[in-house]
Amino acid sequence: MKRKYLLVGLFLILVMFLVGCGGVTPATDEAKIKSVINEFCLAINDQDWSKAKSYCVYGSEEYYQACYIEDMFNTYHLYCDLVTINFYIDIYNVNIYGNYSEVYGYLTLVISACGQIYSDSGYFWQYLQKVGNTWKIYS
Repeated sequence: MKRKYLLVGLFLILVMFLVGCGGVTPATDEAKIKSVINEFCLAINDQDWSKAKSYCVYGSEEYYQACYIEDMFNTYHLYCDLVTINFYIDIYNVNIYGNYSEVYGYLTLVISACGQIYSDSGYFWQYLQKVGNTWKIYS
């Protein structure tokens, strides 16, 4: 009888360990989309242009917008020693339609150089496309 209880106890312990080995569930598409947008902003802030463009569909409107910001930064940097970029996005809503997504939010872009400040802010719609298993910004 003791042996039966021992086997049942060991079996229950084994089951508890196996249940705990389920691993981490993959991030939802909404979380992945928010992460892509936030990482894009961080790359712009860090002036890591190739990384910023890697979050975009190559040749898309947003890809060329990142190129435009890079060119603006480089032009300012020709005349000023210190050029700073602050780019932030507050995401309010994410809608997913299969392999496409639209994000609604508010953006703020501030570039300061040579005592001058260029700023742009406002509400926006951002569009993303799922490429393979990753989301990329295209407009």
